[in-house]
Amino acid sequence: MAASIQLNVRSIKAPFNLTPVPKQCPKPSRISCAAAAATPTKRYSITLLPGDGIGPEIIFVTKNVLKLAGSLEGIEFSFQEMPMGGAALDLTGVPLPEETLSAAKKADAILLGAIGGYKWDKNEKHLKPETGLLQLREGLKVFANLRPATVLPQLVDSSTLKKDVAEGVDLMVVRELTGGIYFGKPRGFGINEKGEDIGFNTEVYATHEIARKRRGQLCSVDKANVLEASMLWRKRVTAIASEYPDVELSHMYVDNAAMQLVRYPKQFDTIVTNNIFGDILSDEASMITGSIGMLPSASLGESGPGLFEPIHGSAPDIAGQDKANPLATILSAAMLLKYGLGEENAAKRIENAVLDTLNRGFRTGDIYSAGNKLVGCKEMGEEVLKSVDSPVLAAI
Repeated sequence: MAASIQLNVRSIKAPFNLTPVPKQCPKPSRISCAAAAATPTKRYSITLLPGDGIGPEIIFVTKNVLKLAGSLEGIEFSFQEMPMGGAALDLTGVPLPEETLSAAKKADAILLGAIGGYKWDKNEKHLKPETGLLQLREGLKVFANLRPATVLPQLVDSSTLKKDVAEGVDLMVVRELTGGIYFGKPRGFGINEKGEDIGFNTEVYATHEIARKRRGQLCSVDKANVLEASMLWRKRVTAIASEYPDVELSHMYVDNAAMQLVRYPKQFDTIVTNNIFGDILSDEASMITGSIGMLPSASLGESGPGLFEPIHGSAPDIAGQDKANPLATILSAAMLLKYGLGEENAAKRIENAVLDTLNRGFRTGDIYSAGNKLVGCKEMGEEVLKSVDSPVLAAI
């Protein structure tokens, strides 16, 4: 757990377009390089964790998008693929092998696909794929999860909300990642005084676990009218806000925030909240955009490599069928470049490529609408690669 959660969001602006990656990458002979690759001047190591379900498909193509975007900006990547989640359970008997965690710690950044699946649902808790993800976050000491939710003009009609409600939404949920009810103790199962089976968890927060700075409009979400841990959260956030007069701070109870997100989402700029509330609200916010398959995320700490992943799950029902939307993973790669490595130009190249691909009418099934071209994961990836390679986009 981080010694202090001091997320300086002054330097973080909710991305207006994050770039996901296609499912498969075309062979080099199929791409004519319109922009010449630059001589590598920077080198980074990336640990790839494909995981389960559609994870290997989307990670495979994202890797190729990263390679191409990097080569055009003078960046060379070395990739190391490691098992995690259900794949690791089948291979090693644990969801996060020590070798995987070690490789992740040594890397400059980590790109994760997705974990979980029906196959492992009945496993004991310590042998579930999701436990490996919690262990990874804890091992990397990442404590702040950034989840942008932006309604792109090309996809506004895909939102489940009315167009006038969804249009122009551009918000970010900053979720505390390593404290709260997911990690609090005591926890477990027992029997109450009536002889009934019970399960119990503990919501615990120490002062040092409260996320800190954010320029602009910051809405802190809690349940301070009921929960003592939320009372401490609000007290600490309020105290810190007094040190930053340029931050416009408001507070909202989590049940009201859930309602406001679907009633009038444009009122939000940045939401900061605890682990479990952030988990729920960020998934809700994702559907405003039209599809959870479009949204990336970044998990960051004070030092060390960041963890970048799409917020969607492993989708075992469509795994291996070339139906997955790879764009959230590609946009996670853009976040990796921007926030993990400080490579703004390469990140922008990928973001522009995703927008261009959407402008040209290509859609996977989850974001398809009449008048566009329905494509699979592989073809979507190939179209993004063409746009990455475009000298016109590179000049934007």
